[in-house]
Amino acid sequence: MIEQQRFEIDRRQALLLGLAAAGTGMLSGCAGGGSMTDTPGPQWPTGLGKDPGPSKPTIGKAPPVAPPSQIVPASTGVIPRSAWTGAAVIASRCNPLNGVNRMTVHHAAIDNSELRSAEDVKRRLSSIRQDHINRRPEPFGDIGYHFIIDPQGRIWEGRPLRYQGAHVADQNEHNLGIMLLGDFTKQRPTNAAINSLNAFLIQQMRIYGVPSSRIYTHRELGKSTCPGANLQSPMIQMRGPGGSLRNA
Repeated sequence: MIEQQRFEIDRRQALLLGLAAAGTGMLSGCAGGGSMTDTPGPQWPTGLGKDPGPSKPTIGKAPPVAPPSQIVPASTGVIPRSAWTGAAVIASRCNPLNGVNRMTVHHAAIDNSELRSAEDVKRRLSSIRQDHINRRPEPFGDIGYHFIIDPQGRIWEGRPLRYQGAHVADQNEHNLGIMLLGDFTKQRPTNAAINSLNAFLIQQMRIYGVPSSRIYTHRELGKSTCPGANLQSPMIQMRGPGGSLRNA
């Protein structure tokens, strides 16, 4: 019985952390790493169900890091962390973020069909945080992402911005982590979630002076299928010629 319970816990953590992509670089609820491209915000791409596969990141020279003084802990429209948890970050497990010069988009790799209310989302965020701080062999200091977007398009504050995230192995320095709740290998993100992601990325790009060429998906920076084909395609269009992020 105990062994069965351990198996169920391990299996749940593997799904959350994206360990199906095997290797040393799996982090958070999604797993792996990624690259970048473009998308037209609220519109759905025609080939949404087709996975274009990982593209080579055009990393190039990083822009200057926006100093910590420019960090906005609760950007406009963001639900504060205190709305879903009163738990403190385990600071001894975290490094300072020290500014932002890139951003990475993820999915949770967990079905979102049961997230019908704000209370459902709060419970899901708490569950993800618990999995992250109890992760083995390397427990995190908090939920790995700085911001989370739910299917209704609400944006939730996750890990405080003074701390470096834990969302892409060996690529978290100066990297703002944004995660959409859902498993977009099987589901499609809602229009509300895509619209919020598009607007939020533009807002953060302007705050930190980050160009669209420095907006990535997890698979573009590491070994991962995250954020799933059904979110990767919109991200490619947002960053591509004529895309909303390219023109921001």
